[in-house]
Amino acid sequence: MSCPRIEVDLNKIRRNTQTVVRRLGARGIDVTGVTKGVRGHPAIAQALLDGGVAGLADARISNVQRLRQAGITSPVTLIRTPMMSQADQVVQFCEASYNTEIAVIAALSSAAIRRGRVHGIILMVEMGDRREGILPENLAEVALQVMTMRGVALKGIGANFACLSGLAPTTSQMANFGALANEIEGACGPFLKIVSGGGSANLPWAFGEQSTGRINNLRLGEAILLGVEPVSGEQIDGMHTDAFTLVAEVIEASAKPAPFPIALVDPTLARLRIAPVSGVSKRHILAIGQQDTDILGLSMPAGSTFIGATSDHLVIGTNRTILKVGSEVKFQMNYNALMHAMAAPDIKVKLLDDRPPRHPRRTQDKPQHLALV
Repeated sequence: MSCPRIEVDLNKIRRNTQTVVRRLGARGIDVTGVTKGVRGHPAIAQALLDGGVAGLADARISNVQRLRQAGITSPVTLIRTPMMSQADQVVQFCEASYNTEIAVIAALSSAAIRRGRVHGIILMVEMGDRREGILPENLAEVALQVMTMRGVALKGIGANFACLSGLAPTTSQMANFGALANEIEGACGPFLKIVSGGGSANLPWAFGEQSTGRINNLRLGEAILLGVEPVSGEQIDGMHTDAFTLVAEVIEASAKPAPFPIALVDPTLARLRIAPVSGVSKRHILAIGQQDTDILGLSMPAGSTFIGATSDHLVIGTNRTILKVGSEVKFQMNYNALMHAMAAPDIKVKLLDDRPPRHPRRTQDKPQHLALV
């Protein structure tokens, strides 16, 4: 079987999705499934849809195109501020996008007019993460400008937490963000359909006992795919943490002295030599490296330890019987490792439980434009 590869248990992704959709639904919050961590893989996106997400979202238009080419017709939102150079493609393939710049929204407006469409605009608000977002005091002014543009429609507001800062949102931050929805409606008139409070880092807040207020949407990728809460790294109750497994092949298996003797040409450097350590270390070299994934984001198998890695090699030690050349070693990944591995050209994806979706997908040149999520 081909190595290296990622084994994807689609049934576990469906069950994770169903679990979080059910729990958040009871709190009045729907879920947008984020596919950027899996490079817009259509089968994984379909598993999210089968699990009950209201729509899909991605950060890269190339990933959205991949979804459309595979026949995915559900609503897709671009969650990274669009590039002006891609405005036409964003309107063509996405029902809506998250925005912070009036110049970009104007470009989307022009593209939508040319295509005879109305593109949904969700304004991203800066709530303390210090990545992208409009300052709250400027939000009403920007919203009013959007209201004057043809070809676009103001559909909601959104915020990010713990993306750049790593800090989970507080109850007061979420309450303040929800209150902005009321403020914008008072200033601009139309009801905001989407009040998207953040992503996976918001789940501890969303599962709490406090009121969720106006927040009616979360954008979830990591929590569903890996079953963990990203800030703490803890498993979410009832969620699978092993839907993705990275498999690498052993290309050398031997017992070597530790450390390996070093011949020094200059005798004056002898005092810098590392003192020899008695015994040997069982070392295995695997055909995977830093070009393929975030090596530090891999969980070592039981009985194994990380020794080092280069661009193309991963060296591990083990207290078990030496594995044979050609043997396979399996790893669990964190989100960074998963993202890198899914984008690596030399890593294949093997789908487990790849049953047909409930509604057959239909390939078409243009996505069917449905209701916004």
